Formats: sequence, C-alpha cells, structure tokens
Amino acid sequence: MKKITPCRPKWKGTMTDRERFNNQMHYKPFDRCFNMEFGYWDENFKEWPIFVENGITNNHEADIFFNFDRIEVISGNVWMSPPFESKVVEETETTKILINSDGLLAEVPKDGHDTIPHFIKSSIVTPEDWKRCKEERFRRDDPSRKVDIEALKKAHPPDRDYPLGVNTGSMIGKIRDMLTFEGLAYACYDYPDMVEDMVETCCLLVEDFLDQVLPHFDFDFAAGWEDICFKNGPIVSIDFFKNMVVPRYKRIHKKLKEAGIDIWYVDCDGDVRPLLPYFLESGINCLFPFEVNSCCHPKELLAEYGKELRIMGGVDKMVLAQGKEAIKEYLESLVPLVERGGYIPFCDHRCPPNVKPEDYLYYLDLKEELFGMK
Repeated sequence: MKKITPCRPKWKGTMTDRERFNNQMHYKPFDRCFNMEFGYWDENFKEWPIFVENGITNNHEADIFFNFDRIEVISGNVWMSPPFESKVVEETETTKILINSDGLLAEVPKDGHDTIPHFIKSSIVTPEDWKRCKEERFRRDDPSRKVDIEALKKAHPPDRDYPLGVNTGSMIGKIRDMLTFEGLAYACYDYPDMVEDMVETCCLLVEDFLDQVLPHFDFDFAAGWEDICFKNGPIVSIDFFKNMVVPRYKRIHKKLKEAGIDIWYVDCDGDVRPLLPYFLESGINCLFPFEVNSCCHPKELLAEYGKELRIMGGVDKMVLAQGKEAIKEYLESLVPLVERGGYIPFCDHRCPPNVKPEDYLYYLDLKEELFGMK
C-alpha cells in the first residue's frame, strides 16, 4: 500500500471523528467542526504542484495528505450487473465515441479532461429494450450482489473512531444516466410503466443490500446519490417525483429508521429547493454537496427549515477561485451556521483546477482558524 505523509497536522480535538460527526449532525455540543472535503477534479492531480511533487494522484490520497477527519461509506452492488462492456467505436482528431458501462453511446474529449460527456444514444429506449436489459443485468439473485459481511467487519470494527455510512443507491439518477436526460423526459410520458418498473427495480436492489448489512453494523448515517437537478431545478416533474420516487424513499427510510439511522443525505447537484419538501417527507434530511450558485447560500435554507435540515458542503467553488479576500469574506459568513450545528462546510463539489493551490491552502488554514478549536 502506498505510504502518504500528511502535509499538515490533524486539527486538534477532544472527540473522536465519530463522536464529533454525530454530535454536530444532531445539534449537540461538539469540540470543533468536522473537517472534510469532497475532492478535486482529475486535472488538479496533474496541475497542482503540491499534488504532483508529493505523488498524490486521487481523492482518497488527498484526504490522507491533508489529514482530514475520516468518514467512510459501505456500498453494495445495487445497479447494472454485469455492466455493458466499455469500448471505443469511433475516433476523430479531438474526440472518441464510445459505449460506456451504462450502454450509452457517448462522445468524450480525446485529451481526457474532465467534462460531462455528450451522450448520443441510449441502448435502452423501449419497454422491450428494458425487459431484455433487466433480465440480463438487473437480476436480484446475481451472486455478485451478495455482500462479504466478514470482510467488511474486519475493515470496519465496532470500536471504530470514525463515522460509517451505508449507501442507499439511486432511485432515479442512475436511470437518467442509463436513458439520458432527454430519453428519461420522453420515457416518462411515452412509457411511464417502464420507468416505474425501473424505479421499483432500483429500490428492490437497495432493499436487498440493506437487508444484508443493516443487522451487522451500527451505522452513523445513510448516503444516496441522485444528481437530478440543474440550475433551473429538477429534471423530472414534481408529480413524477412525488408519485414514483418518494414512495420508494419511504420504504428505504423505514429500514434505516428500524436500524437506528436518522441522518440520511442525498448527493444531488443543482437547485434542489423544489424537491426539498419531498426529500424531508421521505426521511432524507441532509443535502450534499449543496451547490451555491445553482441554489442559494446555505443560511437561507437552514433558516427556513430549522433543525429539520442539515447541510454538508455549500462553500462556493467560484469564490475559491477569486482569491484570499473573497475566501475570507465567504467563510466568515458560515461561522454562525457551523456554531449552530447541523452544517459541515466544504467546497460545493470537486474543487476545480482554476483555484490556485496557494489560495486553497489559505482556505484550509482559514477553515481551521474559524471552525477548529479555539
């Protein structure tokens, strides 16, 4: 295993990472803010001297390098299995056309820089396509869906000192990945029964996974993924979300609640405000990574929803690129939110490479000054 030497000491504290996370998320007294970040673009690992010179090549290594508090999530095989074979089918001077693991024909830049692919066509369009794909790739009895409980117990012992979450998959975001944004929009109207069966299949696979792991671990939180919003709100209609997705969330929440899990975040970019009441109704009570420019300053929603809501993230990545003065002004606006509890600040998505490394280090130092132990 690669040995990584942290470049800075861990923030001082009187609690374990696990105690700190749980107290902060439950509005109880805590020694200092939980210290974490969401990660970096791939380009950062090639362009930032602090990463290149120290051999840091990915987000996991960066977390150790910056000595952040530890947080882990146990995940299972709750999606397509086996995935489609990824292969290049055509090349131009600047792009590659490939079939990705979700069966999408996608155009990506040849130089490999981070960007959203241009999706050309989905392998799943009609109910017949879905029926065939479901039979081949969404079998509930697929042996690969069986969880190795003993290995996970060794990796995450009961006396651990860090918070451990359980993954709750995706009810509609991965379906969007499979159908494309446009394909999902059409399918909701042309083949609503097909889409509902997709959502139900996702829910069953997550429930099967939870039934395997929940009896064996004392989890601190649950973590899901959707990415179904953009700057103008959700990409699905509110009625669709209420009627198709919320009932499945509620089934999952019932299992989580019975296992004593009462913190559940969903990773969803964009403007989540139209969906927030339905997230809360479903038991999802934490937003992550809370993109500011697509939505609002985190203080607005925390003021509106009070202690019913938690937020993780919400540090405007655009501000990080504007220099030290802008960073200081923004972080100071977050101090009251950290002090009240229920809020853990970090960059509101992967930190982009246009942020200067020296400004990023200033940001980390200022976080410790403002949110660490006095």
